[in-house]
Amino acid sequence: MFCQAGRFAAWRHAFLAIAPFCFLALISADAAFAAPAETAADRPTGPNVLFIAVDDLRPELGCYGHDYMHTPNIDRLAAQGTLFNRAYCQQALCNPSRASLMTGLRPDSTEVHDLRRHFRLAVPDVVTLAQHFKQHGYHAQAISKIYHAGLEDPASWNVPQMRPQAPIYIDPKIREDIRKRREALESQGIATTRGPDRKDPVTGMTLELSTRKRTPVHGPSWEAPDVADNVLTDGKTADRIIELMRECKAENKPFFLGCGFLKPHLPFVAPKRYFDLYPLEDVKLPDNRFNPKNVPQMALHNSGEFRVYSDIPDEGPIPDDRLRDALRAYRACVSYIDAQVGRLLDELDRLGLREDTVVVLWGDHGWHLGEQDLWGKMTNFEIATRVPMIISAPGQSHAGVKTDALSEFVDIYPTLCELCGLPTPEHLEGTSLVPVMNSPDRTWKNAAFSQYPRPGNFPLESRIQHMGYSMRTDRYRYTQWRDWKTGEVVARELYDYQDDPEGNVNVADDPKNAELVKQLA
Repeated sequence: MFCQAGRFAAWRHAFLAIAPFCFLALISADAAFAAPAETAADRPTGPNVLFIAVDDLRPELGCYGHDYMHTPNIDRLAAQGTLFNRAYCQQALCNPSRASLMTGLRPDSTEVHDLRRHFRLAVPDVVTLAQHFKQHGYHAQAISKIYHAGLEDPASWNVPQMRPQAPIYIDPKIREDIRKRREALESQGIATTRGPDRKDPVTGMTLELSTRKRTPVHGPSWEAPDVADNVLTDGKTADRIIELMRECKAENKPFFLGCGFLKPHLPFVAPKRYFDLYPLEDVKLPDNRFNPKNVPQMALHNSGEFRVYSDIPDEGPIPDDRLRDALRAYRACVSYIDAQVGRLLDELDRLGLREDTVVVLWGDHGWHLGEQDLWGKMTNFEIATRVPMIISAPGQSHAGVKTDALSEFVDIYPTLCELCGLPTPEHLEGTSLVPVMNSPDRTWKNAAFSQYPRPGNFPLESRIQHMGYSMRTDRYRYTQWRDWKTGEVVARELYDYQDDPEGNVNVADDPKNAELVKQLA
């Protein structure tokens, strides 16, 4: 594993070295947007941070050019800030992606590639983004999902992270059916729940989730209950964040508040009124519902994340009517979350905090909704790795601007440090995006990097056989699949987005691209 990490780092650094500019020079020469440096007093002088994470949100939003989406509040945030049109996660899976963003380290540095391991197994003393703000006088608190569920990080927050309790499904018939099926499996000796987790013997913190084989029981992939927003978890999360903003305002307390929304993660459950925004007859499935031509099999998966739900077949073709239902439900969930974002922005305005608060909104990875004949995340394709990312800061001179500068989740940590006038930790592997926010059209980094292991949709660190390392440049995506033990390249992919905007044809083996592949490799 360490051998592989070194190879990837060397490849990444060598490629970036050919860029005709210097990041350090850009940053030092472009401090116009930086907050004043922290004083010796305990109280920070920089702005607050409202840090909004949205699970499984892809950049299919009105502000990203998808005018059929009803997202007026996220669009409003984009109009007040910088929209990063080509932002990429470091791995298209919740735990690795969030660990990289919060530590500022790439997956091979955190050694987090699955849903089981805590990053503190590999980097026990790393100071996370929220922890850094806490150490510099901010009240740091999180509601719901900032880190992957079950792998929270107590050191990051002033008070323990909490998730409001609400049912996953509202219909009692669905809940009863799940209960009966779970009991039937358990009666046969088949585990349906996770076993004991590995804990830190001193602190009791979970270091690794159980790897016990189990058969989880799911209901349908979607539900449209006719309920108020705060009957469901995300509405309750917004309620609690609003309460915290009011408390911090009343106590004159600078804050870093993490707001983790669960939808549009499966199951796609949102109040009925959001489904009504998307008439079923208007829902169209994507045109490229086929695997890319010449694609290596290890680049694909069986949409297992989607197929575990009771209304979706375990294997084989999925009927189009069920796919349209699911696509509509995903969009309804996005609009439900958009409404919660609107409530938070409205409260910032009401409290008079908007001009003293940096607002960051990000989705932890993309999500295939039929493109490449895939449903779910867990690939190195553009659909899975490209993410929504919007940053709005007080005094921003270029508000409402969309930039095509390549950016990555590891860039968020140093960006917030600079915006809030905090020192930037030396361990960070990303670069502040403040120069881009000051000058959205400027020349910037020439590649963004992601990776994904195989086999399996949900990989286990101990069972990794291959790692796909993927590089997105202005025009191309180049991916090389390496044997995890030997480092041998066993497969390659190259997608030319100028000639093939959807990435439907792998042209890595085309003789005319031999020199290009050699350069990218």
